[in-house]
Amino acid sequence: MKFRSAWMMALKDHIVRTGLSQSEAAKLLGVTKPRISDLMRGKIELFGLDTLVNMIGAAGLHVEMRISDAA
Repeated sequence: MKFRSAWMMALKDHIVRTGLSQSEAAKLLGVTKPRISDLMRGKIELFGLDTLVNMIGAAGLHVEMRISDAA
């Protein structure tokens, strides 16, 4: 859930920062305008990690994950 939340916030911030309309963002990210609306409203339960990774890639952003041994 942490990843989804962080990635959704990153996408939302990118859309706002670049001044894209929801229609422009939908076209750029390869999704429908209602999906962008769901993203902007924080409907986390509607997005899987794979979908978010695809949207992040389409936005030209980069995803980094790190797994380490427990202390």
